[in-house]
Amino acid sequence: MSKRARDEEPAELEQSSANTAAASALSSTLSADARRVRLALGTTPSAEMYERSYMHRDHVSHVLVTSTDFIVTASRDGQIKFWKKMQKGIEFVKHFRAHLAPISCISVSHDGTMLASTGADKAFKVFDVLSFDMINWVKLDFIPGPCEWVSSRSGAGYLLAVGDVDSGSIRLYNAVGDSSHIKTLSIHSAPVLIIKLNYARGSVVSIDARGVIEYWEASGEYGMPKDVDFRFKMDTDLYALAKSRAVPTSLSISPDGEHFAVTATDYKVRLYVYATGKTRRTYDESYDALNTLQKEGDEAYRLEAFDFGRRMAVEREYRAAANAPPSGAIFDRTGTLLIFSSLVGIKVIAIKTSKLVRLYGKVENTERFLSLALFQGRAELDLTMLGSGVKISQEEDPTLICCAFKKSRFYLFTRREPEEPEGDQETGRDVFNEKPSKDDLALAQREERGQLSRMATLNTSYGEVRIKLFPDECPRTVENFVTHARNGYYDGVVFHRVIKGFMVQVILRAQCPKPLIRLPLMLLMAPFGLILALLVSSRVTPGRRAILLAMARVELPFGAMSLRTNFIVRYATIDLSPCRWPMRALTRTARSFLSLLHQPRG
Repeated sequence: MSKRARDEEPAELEQSSANTAAASALSSTLSADARRVRLALGTTPSAEMYERSYMHRDHVSHVLVTSTDFIVTASRDGQIKFWKKMQKGIEFVKHFRAHLAPISCISVSHDGTMLASTGADKAFKVFDVLSFDMINWVKLDFIPGPCEWVSSRSGAGYLLAVGDVDSGSIRLYNAVGDSSHIKTLSIHSAPVLIIKLNYARGSVVSIDARGVIEYWEASGEYGMPKDVDFRFKMDTDLYALAKSRAVPTSLSISPDGEHFAVTATDYKVRLYVYATGKTRRTYDESYDALNTLQKEGDEAYRLEAFDFGRRMAVEREYRAAANAPPSGAIFDRTGTLLIFSSLVGIKVIAIKTSKLVRLYGKVENTERFLSLALFQGRAELDLTMLGSGVKISQEEDPTLICCAFKKSRFYLFTRREPEEPEGDQETGRDVFNEKPSKDDLALAQREERGQLSRMATLNTSYGEVRIKLFPDECPRTVENFVTHARNGYYDGVVFHRVIKGFMVQVILRAQCPKPLIRLPLMLLMAPFGLILALLVSSRVTPGRRAILLAMARVELPFGAMSLRTNFIVRYATIDLSPCRWPMRALTRTARSFLSLLHQPRG
């Protein structure tokens, strides 16, 4: 071996060792990230379908979870409900009619003991979560918007920051004590829409209607925090929303204070690094991105063409709706996962790798999930449970709580799939803890009517005649027609005359045991404004009765005026004695035929 080769050999060995060490370090880093994600997923729900849902009297608008194992939900009609997280599932605690107008915001303190709510009725209210009592009610001279408990670890007492919907002012109140107004902050030049406390950093993040994001300290002079890595906001991406002219809809800060996520009206989820103010990742949920994902995305997360089209229609309705709950984003307790709702379901993203690691509610094709809240850990045991002598499980029961567009329910995703009702058990996963509203009853009636036939076939001596029915427009008429047809009422009907696109004349045969008598002309006003003229035919003998329903366009002279009607019953046989088809039933059948023929042709 030459001297030069012997000299180059150690250099090659050193380079190979360095590459091996780098690859090993990279592999170790990737495996550590994978383990971290796996551990985080182990503390989140795993079921793809929601296990339970509970009702409000109106559309649910807000959901949140407290650190004291309570769940708070609010609805559009100003009502707030408290629920206790149990070892398995939740239990209703108390119901407040908090506001006379829609609720603008609800916020819980970091220690989970105080809840504040603001509404369009120019008031904010404070509730003691542990005792389920309202302890303060403050009337304001302005319409409040967002609210947030901004007391940091170094601060004393409970300070509530309340935004003004008509200005950029943020007012601070001693909400638990004497409810005094402490200070007014003029940080924004436009109305503030969102205020959130970064408890780990002792600061507050607020966003106004122009999309400007501001940091400020939660105590002291309420100035710019000192622990950020930038001096000028122009060096950050905090103006990204303003540049895109998008209005923010929700803000969430990770428990470790390192990241925060913002959703906006351009339907992009922006993930920021708090210290630098830079955007780490943007997740696009716009129409173009959804269509591209449906065509080119992973097969596991695609939808069937019909289902995708229906969901897109609901999505357009949701995005055009005013004051609908935001399609929010939240973090898990480790700050490893970002969870946000979308058209295809609720997505779980690993922040380190930006990969979709879990998807909730894909199969729930009737709900567009919106605001989110996450419970993780074990529900605390009370003295009653400890003294009951029953074996108690201490397993974690992570639960994802969310509301849905135009739904008076909130939904619970857990580790358990919903159970099918057994035997005579009537309760399913949708719990009816409230009296159904008029909308729910109307929906149930529509679903019941949806079981009615939409097509009918008449087998005649000249072939088949297909009839289109309209159960949505005239359900009672279709129900009468279908019921009579199934009972054989129309068997043996004679079509006396047919005029294409206009009307039919039919002869209905009935069996009456007694003779019929002659009656004069009778005029009956139908519910839909048509005149029915009934005239008893003559020379009808028992055992062979013929009823002729003749519909024609005529004009009836009434003095100096003329009444025009589209359909009129010319002849009918009516028996004054008890008969199989009394007069009332006959007129109802006539109206049914008229309603059926009066429908627009499809």
